[in-house]
Amino acid sequence: MKILVTGGLGFIGSNFILKLLNHSDNFEIINVDAELYGANRKNLSDIQNNEKYEFVKGNITNKRLMGETISKCDVVVNFAAESFVDRSISDANPFLVSNIRGAFTILDIITKQKKRMVQISTDEVFGSLSSDTATEESKFNPSSPYAATKAAAELLINSYSVTYDSDVIITRCTNNYGPRQFPEKLIPKTIILAKLGKKIPIYGKGTNIRDWIYVDDHCNGVLLSLLDGKAGQSYNISGNNEMDNITIVKRILDIMGKSEDLIEFVEDRPGHDYRYSMNSNKISKEMGWKSKTSFDESIQKTVDWYLNHEEIWKDLTPSALNPTPWKN
Repeated sequence: MKILVTGGLGFIGSNFILKLLNHSDNFEIINVDAELYGANRKNLSDIQNNEKYEFVKGNITNKRLMGETISKCDVVVNFAAESFVDRSISDANPFLVSNIRGAFTILDIITKQKKRMVQISTDEVFGSLSSDTATEESKFNPSSPYAATKAAAELLINSYSVTYDSDVIITRCTNNYGPRQFPEKLIPKTIILAKLGKKIPIYGKGTNIRDWIYVDDHCNGVLLSLLDGKAGQSYNISGNNEMDNITIVKRILDIMGKSEDLIEFVEDRPGHDYRYSMNSNKISKEMGWKSKTSFDESIQKTVDWYLNHEEIWKDLTPSALNPTPWKN
């Protein structure tokens, strides 16, 4: 099977590509990436000479490029997105371009070429939940410009499924962590700042809750959805590991043997959702997916990876470590 992966130089996309090529001979990959701020060629330096891997620099909004590239593949997995909530608060326009226009460009082409598309979405489309857990049928209630653009892409995809019978699948995931994540996100930011002995900024009181999933478990769910998912369906992929931000940071500091005095509470970002939560019974029942990695094991692996791969992230850190990036 030949798979077009978009955004494959980013965090989740690069882990997905490595998973497919390092564990199976059944896949060939074309990776289209515009090499915007979240991309890093070093993420895939180990496979740059792999005969089953091809990199194409380009933007998913480029209709001619995407038409030509999709014609060479059997399926598209769309990881490409602007994904940092803080940046969407600072400037929403790039999110509309990548997350809506980009997804639409792919969607329109795969419909005409009769190919399959897997759209990678997020639990943030459901907004903040005080106590409930979202299912695939829950109401959208996005709070940030980022979440709103991902919800808009889902609505476009659903409309194409109904109107044109497009072969489209949506997967939604909770907060990922693991190797190769861009340093602006909470876990890598904490690890890097702790290593440097610098203050670690925590929004508000650090009580915001997220469901954390190790990136490899997420990639397993995406692959199962690609191979066995039903057209027109959406699948939630959750870690069943809800934890507040301050607990995450303290756990990392404990692993690294660092003092909690490094923690610094800073001004909260606007519209900061309190809690995300999703139920993933559907993908478990239909495809046998489950989260295989314990948090204690995988957070240790994540810390070790960042400490042992400074050459991959060291040049990305200055702007990514801003304590209040939404103000930029």
